[in-house]
Amino acid sequence: MKKNKRLGLPALRISLALLILFFALQVHTLSLFPAESLSPDRLHEIVGRKITEILRQFHYNHQKINNSLSSEFLDLYLDRLDPSRLYFLASDIEEFENYRFLLDDSLKAGNVGPAYFMFNRFKTRVEERIEYALEQLQHEFDFTADDYYQIDRRDENWPKTADQLNRLWHKRLKHEALNLKLAGKEWQEIQENLTKRYTNFENRINQYNSEDVFKYYMNALSEIYDPHTAYFSPITAENFGIDMSLSFEGIGAQLTTEDEFTKVVRILPGGPAERSEELAPNDKIIGVGQGKDGEIVDVIGMRLDDVVQKIRGPKGSVVRLEVIPATSRPGSPPEIISLVRDEIILEERAAKSQTVELTDNGSDYKLGVITIPSFYADLDAQRQGEKNYRRTTTDVRKLLAELKQDGIDGLLIDLRRNGGGSLQEAIDLTGLFIEKGPVVQVKESRGAVSIKRDTDPDIVYDGPLAVLVSRRSASASEIFAAAIQDYGRGIVLGGQTFGKGTVQNLLNLNRFPSLRRAKVGQMKITIAMFYRITGGTTQHRGVHPDITFPSIYQARDFGESSQEHALPFNTIEPTSFQPHDRVSKYLSTLRFESKKRIAKNQEFQYIKEDIELYKERDEQNLVTLNEAKRRAEHEENKARQLARVNERRKARGLEPLEKGDEIPDEDKAPDVLLEESQLVLADLIELSESGSAAHLTKTDSERRKNSKKSTETVDIDN
Repeated sequence: MKKNKRLGLPALRISLALLILFFALQVHTLSLFPAESLSPDRLHEIVGRKITEILRQFHYNHQKINNSLSSEFLDLYLDRLDPSRLYFLASDIEEFENYRFLLDDSLKAGNVGPAYFMFNRFKTRVEERIEYALEQLQHEFDFTADDYYQIDRRDENWPKTADQLNRLWHKRLKHEALNLKLAGKEWQEIQENLTKRYTNFENRINQYNSEDVFKYYMNALSEIYDPHTAYFSPITAENFGIDMSLSFEGIGAQLTTEDEFTKVVRILPGGPAERSEELAPNDKIIGVGQGKDGEIVDVIGMRLDDVVQKIRGPKGSVVRLEVIPATSRPGSPPEIISLVRDEIILEERAAKSQTVELTDNGSDYKLGVITIPSFYADLDAQRQGEKNYRRTTTDVRKLLAELKQDGIDGLLIDLRRNGGGSLQEAIDLTGLFIEKGPVVQVKESRGAVSIKRDTDPDIVYDGPLAVLVSRRSASASEIFAAAIQDYGRGIVLGGQTFGKGTVQNLLNLNRFPSLRRAKVGQMKITIAMFYRITGGTTQHRGVHPDITFPSIYQARDFGESSQEHALPFNTIEPTSFQPHDRVSKYLSTLRFESKKRIAKNQEFQYIKEDIELYKERDEQNLVTLNEAKRRAEHEENKARQLARVNERRKARGLEPLEKGDEIPDEDKAPDVLLEESQLVLADLIELSESGSAAHLTKTDSERRKNSKKSTETVDIDN
């Protein structure tokens, strides 16, 4: 006889109470949408429920949809709406606390109403703040008082009263007005600029539609899982080639919106931005001008799509960007960067080589340098069955043949700006330098581990090898550098790499039966993680060089580990492989010699000074609103830069520049990281030939004597 399973009376009462509370909250939420407010569509309930299921089932870490996630979700959504705590009042946040442990149940039930209730409140607060800002801009500010503005308020409490908000906003407006004044603008221009800025921001918020809010909400949810998981709305999915990466054609960069700023995420290989070397990740674009003399239009508070449209333009035309560099001090004036719009063509992304001749410790060396901007492959040609389609490994193989014919003594591979690309190319490229064997391990979300191998026993280049990396080296470039390091095949130099060791897949939501007839978007979801053959993942920690050079990129503010929800480092079992061990017995000597050179090199001392200034800037959360003090700080920075330039000119026997003179390109900082890498490689060659450190005895000046670079660049033929 079957037993009748029933809930006990206490449990039944609790379940009924929770059910009543949930539906009461749902009715309360939906009833608070005035006619002019945004509200969810019926389709959003279905899509939201499906996204929740996908994240729970398919994401690599299988995070549960529970009260803990609900609490984090609420904090993250509010932080994305108001990261600087400049719009919401504490009373708003207290009201939103009703959702803290109910958003998980709402997601499972398909109720996304809380997103719209909170966004509509945010919209109201924005209107109030803009009204106050426009009123304050009717009168010129006094910049003689000793007052300060707090740059970062992410860890502060939300203001309790409108008066507290007003005081914060008065300082914010004064700070922005002073920035414009220091840029040479008069009060009338400042007033017009800021009025337009805040009017644009209000218009941007008012232009949000129901789909925009839903996307914002779902992306706050997906970000809890990891920074690379995201929901793409239908319009974003349709423009996948541009919008998925938030990239824009014309200068070659990836953008996103942070607070009211347009921020650079990544510089794309082969584009004008990379070639200029003036734009960098985390830089903020605050203005865009057309042509060499066109007016710079303020884009703070503007929708990303609108900023993109201003930057796009005909090939060969000039666009000028007003930029706040990521490494600049708070309150520093913006810089103007001029770029010529161009297509990103494969030839510009392709690997290139050059030869370098130097004298090291009394011996002459010829070094080959191969720069690889990305791990590329012509997938269309591959799919069409072409045998000799363009790809990284084929190109580098040709370059190696040419360099070997030139009689190089050692090879340096420069991956400093390589953001990744094809995994297979990273594996195949590794195979040019090792006998066949494992290169990387991939662990899928269900726990299965596969080993990706180089199956070609041929070694194309067997000589001394160095790999130069930086914090901008990511993904596939980290796999290559890690494999070279783990095999002991070459020495890895530079800075800690980015630390992206995860794999994403694109999932079309129309594949699910309940959504086949609807116009819905896509999910980019993390499904696997890369691991080194020694067992540790490249995720979060990246690759640590054998010899580290000073670098302005700090791990905490750039790279995977700077992301709040980045998946952590972990390990699996190592796989069996046969190391080459070409480096370990020389490593202590190589480090010692490099450290001596760096200590004597004035350019490295400049880098160390910049690092200390950057750390000081990072810790300094207050900026003066006193015009005289701010100008004095700017003049001090300019004087320091001019002094460096004149030190370089003096070393070359040139007359010093005067204040205000334009700095020629040849007086800008040399690539000392590349130069030092070449000297380390020369040391490795000498040690490999002698088998000891006995020959590394001459002075640094003798070792640099007659050092020279060739200007010839060898391009790959199609």
